[in-house]
Amino acid sequence: MKLYRAFATVGGLTMLSRVLGFARDILIAATLGSGAVADAFFVAFRFPNLFRRLFGEGAFNSAFVPLFAGRLESGGREAARAFAEEALAGLVFILVLLTAVAEIAMPFLMLGLAPGFNANPDKFDLAVLLTRITMPYLLCMSVVALLSGVLNSVGKFVESSAVSIVLNLTMMVATLVAMAMGLSNEPMAGVVQAWGVFAAGGLQLIVLLDGARRNGLWLKLRRPRMTEGVRRLIALGIPGVVAGGVTQLNIVIGTVIASMQNGAVSHLYYADRVYELPLAIVGIAVGVVLLPDVTRHLRAGDHAAVMDSQNRAFEFSMLLTVPAAVALAVAPTPIVQALFQRGAFAAADVAPTAYALAIFALGLPSFVLIKVFSPAYFAREDTTTPMRYAVISLTANTLGSIALFFLFRRLGLMPHLGIAVATSLGGWLNAGLLYGTLVRRGNLVLDSRLKWVLRAILANSVVMGVVVWLVAAYLAEMFSASGIVPRATALAALVGAGLAVYGVGSLALGAVEMRQLRTVLRRRGPAT
Repeated sequence: MKLYRAFATVGGLTMLSRVLGFARDILIAATLGSGAVADAFFVAFRFPNLFRRLFGEGAFNSAFVPLFAGRLESGGREAARAFAEEALAGLVFILVLLTAVAEIAMPFLMLGLAPGFNANPDKFDLAVLLTRITMPYLLCMSVVALLSGVLNSVGKFVESSAVSIVLNLTMMVATLVAMAMGLSNEPMAGVVQAWGVFAAGGLQLIVLLDGARRNGLWLKLRRPRMTEGVRRLIALGIPGVVAGGVTQLNIVIGTVIASMQNGAVSHLYYADRVYELPLAIVGIAVGVVLLPDVTRHLRAGDHAAVMDSQNRAFEFSMLLTVPAAVALAVAPTPIVQALFQRGAFAAADVAPTAYALAIFALGLPSFVLIKVFSPAYFAREDTTTPMRYAVISLTANTLGSIALFFLFRRLGLMPHLGIAVATSLGGWLNAGLLYGTLVRRGNLVLDSRLKWVLRAILANSVVMGVVVWLVAAYLAEMFSASGIVPRATALAALVGAGLAVYGVGSLALGAVEMRQLRTVLRRRGPAT
């Protein structure tokens, strides 16, 4: 049950971060809305934020953690520290060069990031300026990721899980500063937001450096050298980053295509922010905790423990993800109304965002399952297979997004919804390939408990979905009201009704046992 407590620790801190992230996005929506400034800022934030997701949420660690853990077990802390310092030196050297080149070549890069912006020179120039301001965030977050991997490998999850809280608080302060200056849906408001991202990167790095120091894992910045360990890290890391970050790469592809439709980048961004709450809480918690856990069991030759960890991670992830997906799919409009409809985010923005959210929700379980299945490959130092499947998924998503975007436009439908459809289908394709190969190799065998729990989760989620739909219909007038209080009250009632029905049903059907709840809620011991 230590695994469940670790999931709860990471998931709980991530949930706090995402709640603050919602507050941040509510403020941004009220300030920027979904116009040209919002589109420019979201593209500027998407590029460095992609690397935060790739590095900070497990993809980089898919290569680093097994190698670091191997050094830790065979040579002790000093050998592991030496390897981490070698990796840090190489990472900083490459990213300083990459950041410098990107700053200089940003106008050309923007043609690839948002080709549709080229039709509006002011929007294009603003996106270039904002991306140049946010670009150093990439360097900070890459170092944060490496330090997170070091701490996670020794069972310390708090700092790496809490670091996003700093980002959200800093960006909220930036938004409040913009509002205090009377800025709303104008270029300077975007500039203030971009400097908020810049400041957040430095603050997050300070938090992780302090965490490493307090845990006796301070790393010195050495001269970069191509050692044997660095070569192995590169060999595993490149395919690992592609494989582990496929969901985020799909979103970036969607952003590129969406730039050809005014407001589409913003609508997809807001929808993405909502469905990423369960994805972050569950997917990141499982990915961060499961990889070092499976790696340790494999090195100890305890294959029964490996299989049990994988089954419990599958069980835990679906227990929380499936009901979230159902709720988002059946009640997207009231959720978007309650969270975003105010200020510059007009009533006309609700439907495009809500429909995208409903479609993304259908792919949510697949995005989480990718994070459940991938550690089984990474722990065995196999990053090539997940990378191959990620490339297949990316290719299908790219071609599907382009085809469906123009098909939906031709049919008179909202074109950006085609991107959402392709993204969800791409997620299921990737998850299916990963699952099939694990089963075929004998690296994943579903136990009897998991099979029973999955059936109970599906049945319980259907019942909960019906209740959520009925409550949303009953409270429709409150969600449409102009004040914040009635909408917040209605949203709280909707969420509360869904949680109550699902919680009671889970206990009644045996999907959750009281023993598990007590274990998760019990104070964490030193081993955790």
